[in-house]
Amino acid sequence: MSDTYVECLVQAKKSGTAKAVTIILIVLTVVFCLAMFMFPVAMLLAIGTGVGAYFANLYSNVEYEYLYLDKELVVDKILAQSKRKRVAAYSLDRMEIFAPIHSWHLDQFKNRNVKAVDYSVDQEFQPDGRYVMYYEGGVKVILSPSQDMVKALKSVAPRKVFSD
Repeated sequence: MSDTYVECLVQAKKSGTAKAVTIILIVLTVVFCLAMFMFPVAMLLAIGTGVGAYFANLYSNVEYEYLYLDKELVVDKILAQSKRKRVAAYSLDRMEIFAPIHSWHLDQFKNRNVKAVDYSVDQEFQPDGRYVMYYEGGVKVILSPSQDMVKALKSVAPRKVFSD
């Protein structure tokens, strides 16, 4: 039983369409609030667009937190720095491989038809810090862990974790 505990928090990239939808809904809310004095029905539209703007902002501002403790990697999704939801928990005993996204170690896994889930920054930097984990042969998980987390995973499963 290892006593290693590592956590990592990454901010997912906010898409341009999410920003545009939020701004449009805020502008519509203001317009309907001003029109409310002339048309009472505009009050319902203002409430609807205001609620829509709130949820558009909530679901476009996403952070992921990775927690590693006792051979388990837990991924939490944090919405607008206020709501936390556990997305997944992965046991390292069932992991097949954990390597950088452009690693040659992943070549034998390229042709697999698996479900892909992305809990990374969703953006390619130089150097690219994203990693891929194949889990139980059916899931491809993309993460953006810190180097401390990679070292902790490598200390537990040295034949499955690569950091080339």
